[in-house]
Amino acid sequence: MRGALGEFVSFLEARGQLTRIRYPVSANLEIAAIVDRVVKGDPQYNRALLFENVAGYSLPLLANLFGSVERMAWALHVDTLEALNHNLGKLLDLRLPANLGAAIGRGAGLAQALKAIGLAPRRVRHAPCQEIVDTQAPTLDTLPILTCWPGDAAPFITLPQVVTRDPQSGVRNVGMYRLQKVDHRTLLVHWQRHKGGAAHKRAALARSETQIPAAIVLGGDPACIWAASAPLPPDIDEYMLAGWLRGRPVEFVACKTQPLEVPAGADIVIEGYVDLTDVRSEGPFGDHTGYYTPVEPFPALHVTAITRRRDAIYPATVVGVPPMEDYWMGKATERLFLPLLQLFLPEVIDFSMPAPGVFHNLVLVRIQKRFPGQARKVIHGLWGLALLSLAKAIVVVDAWVDVQNPAEVAWQALGNVDWARDVIIASGPVDQLDHASAHPAFGGKIGIDATAKWPEEGHTRGWPDVARMSPEVKARIDAIWKDLGIDVAG
Repeated sequence: MRGALGEFVSFLEARGQLTRIRYPVSANLEIAAIVDRVVKGDPQYNRALLFENVAGYSLPLLANLFGSVERMAWALHVDTLEALNHNLGKLLDLRLPANLGAAIGRGAGLAQALKAIGLAPRRVRHAPCQEIVDTQAPTLDTLPILTCWPGDAAPFITLPQVVTRDPQSGVRNVGMYRLQKVDHRTLLVHWQRHKGGAAHKRAALARSETQIPAAIVLGGDPACIWAASAPLPPDIDEYMLAGWLRGRPVEFVACKTQPLEVPAGADIVIEGYVDLTDVRSEGPFGDHTGYYTPVEPFPALHVTAITRRRDAIYPATVVGVPPMEDYWMGKATERLFLPLLQLFLPEVIDFSMPAPGVFHNLVLVRIQKRFPGQARKVIHGLWGLALLSLAKAIVVVDAWVDVQNPAEVAWQALGNVDWARDVIIASGPVDQLDHASAHPAFGGKIGIDATAKWPEEGHTRGWPDVARMSPEVKARIDAIWKDLGIDVAG
């Protein structure tokens, strides 16, 4: 196999992180059942899965590509996910801005910083993703699109890069929106109201335009795949971010039937247009919340061409009851965007979105507290910051608490909080997939100040110290540990 995705398959296989499955299995439920068992099973068997014999299809299917911390890091061209925030921190000037306007300017300036280091996309005339071109009778029936859960309405494309352009500004957006297969030339586009594609829909309707050119990119460089899921500001091209991660610009080629450009190194490209007048019932779908999302109206995409590599690989992900592969995709987002968050909230040392919180339900934040009420300031700040505005629960802890250890945070939240004093209850935007809110995309939110309280915050009794062993005694026990015969590792 050649090409970025094929090369990454070979890379993973050489490191014992890929399993080839040659036994014939079905795209209808069976592959999803295998992936779910692997993701939740023994970590030593948690590998990327290349299904080489999908019943009824000639294309191989790759799943669980990002399903471990190592594979996620390698996909983004780093050795560890922690390197992401260090690398972005070097790119940004993280000195405290003089005011909020300067911070906003610096956040927006990320696009200029990426352009300045030569990562603007490049264009080519001939591309591997167009080795096979079908504009006469393109059909989705050649793709091994998965039906993941018994209650799903249909097969869904689950790991796409959906490319559209703002009808007014021409700025490209790349989003990862599930796509329900209706028939051999029709998909339904599940772009939630908070996402860039939905903004393009609103802009088109405001101009009395009813069709949006679109391209569904599948495969290619894993950094491009992941970048489609990144919650970037509107002025930053997702493929420019992918170019920074890769260390070289993404090459583009013009689509055959739509006025768009797509990554030349993609495996498969579905070209078409979204008809904003053709709105149909989409769903249900077993989503990353672990529940089926309800039936809602979304527009149809009509296919005008399908192009691909000769040796294309069809990529897919399976979402459902956590943890699943998407947890590691979210963890990469968390690590990369920490420096950007710190531009606006410099007291934040670290933050975490644990798997059971399915990203938008729980955010744990560690701060350097310097004044009374600072935890509340951070909570309100996060609720006003991009897609963190959808967070249902935010817990803020002191600098010494490890937010990557949910048990330690729970200890602080349960022991440090007076529930009559330290809780903020608010109403605001929530994720469109939140089934618990009384209204779609709008519901209740909670902020919890789990920091040690100061007298100025109403706690006049004095705050106790944490019971810790003295360093001298710890050093003494370290020195004699092996002689105690308790265990070798200590």
